[in-house]
Amino acid sequence: MKDIRFNISLYIIIPLIIAGIAVLSTIAAYNMTTYFYERGQHPGQYVFSFGMIMMVVSFLIGLLIARRLLGPVEQFVLKTEQLGILKDLSTPENKNVVQKDDMGKYTLVFEQVTDLLSRVESQRMFPNIVGQSRAMRGVFNQIVKVAATDSTVLILGETGTGKELVAKSIHEHSRRSGKPFVALNCAAIPSGLLESELFGHEKGAFTSADSRKMGKLEFANGGTVFLDEIGDMPVETQAKVLRVLQESQFERVGGVRPITVDIRFIAATNKDLSRMVEDDKFRQDLFFRLNVFSIQLPPLKERKEDIPALVESFLEHQEKSVSISTDALQVLSSYQWPGNVRELQNVIESAAVRAEDEIQPAHLPAHLTRDWKMGAVPSENVVPFSESQNIDNRLKELERAMIIEALTRSDGVQVKAAKILGIKERSLWHRIKKLDIDAKSFKS
Repeated sequence: MKDIRFNISLYIIIPLIIAGIAVLSTIAAYNMTTYFYERGQHPGQYVFSFGMIMMVVSFLIGLLIARRLLGPVEQFVLKTEQLGILKDLSTPENKNVVQKDDMGKYTLVFEQVTDLLSRVESQRMFPNIVGQSRAMRGVFNQIVKVAATDSTVLILGETGTGKELVAKSIHEHSRRSGKPFVALNCAAIPSGLLESELFGHEKGAFTSADSRKMGKLEFANGGTVFLDEIGDMPVETQAKVLRVLQESQFERVGGVRPITVDIRFIAATNKDLSRMVEDDKFRQDLFFRLNVFSIQLPPLKERKEDIPALVESFLEHQEKSVSISTDALQVLSSYQWPGNVRELQNVIESAAVRAEDEIQPAHLPAHLTRDWKMGAVPSENVVPFSESQNIDNRLKELERAMIIEALTRSDGVQVKAAKILGIKERSLWHRIKKLDIDAKSFKS
């Protein structure tokens, strides 16, 4: 027998139920009033009794609907709390929301579950890229969207942000994943040899060309070509790359026979190509062809919550087993990292060589610890030392200054401030209360 059931949204069913009860109650009250007036009786008592009955019925129906809807939600929240994988909802930031109403508690739980699932999914889909911050998850979302297409991608970002890793991820999640991925750094190859590397050359094309050579584009046929630092590509080479983008054809250096290829292009640069176009240092038509879909990679200073995971990943690849102290991690988290992830990796490798079992601030480069000591206690928050001031008061002022600095850097987010200080969030909350610091005033 054919199933003729229809699925109707709860946004329609629940209002219809409530409206239906109201309509039926009104019709019944009207008929009851008319009935008793026709018989010369006052309907007040009967209408009042009917109204009370309908109120009880409405309450029971509402309770039934609430249980059917909120029952599974309550069970879900209870199970997630029992698993212990979510943050404690009794923290000072969440306590007021949770105490006010259940919906506030449910909203917080759902937000945490969504955030956790997003992190797990990001880690599963991008195991080679370390980073679970919101900024990086936004990048992962862009990778998934563009990987399914054949569009040209332009990756923008500072040096050392991992542009080649992103390009590889796009290739691995595309339909070309089984084909070659060829990376070429345009800044690392002399301009005279760049065309030979890209297009190949015929025998005798120039003095040292004693045999035919296949270029990177020909080798990558069917796959993906990643042109790193494309802003450093000579203008005359840009014209030939543009032809490949437009016509999927090129000639080897010294050759006359056109070679047809099926290639997806991904380019990357740390330069402002639009400004270079204005200065006639980069072809405008090539810029438009490359800038079909752009991905902006955040610098490390804008995703400092990824630093502990990055450090752990780098330490896992060291030859000897080394851990890192809380103070050293605090130094790394307070630095601005102009060299981004690559600079962090070099610092960890160097510190791991110096350290025995645990990396301490003394094992880190001097400029990192110097900036940390200068930034840990801002001069405007330090009370000048005087002989009449005992050590307890002095330490109290130093502690207050460090907490204020951490809250300033984290825009008042106590979870991040606690990580910067290397203490637990509850400990930070008690210290804020003890020192009478207005944490809300630091929120941007």
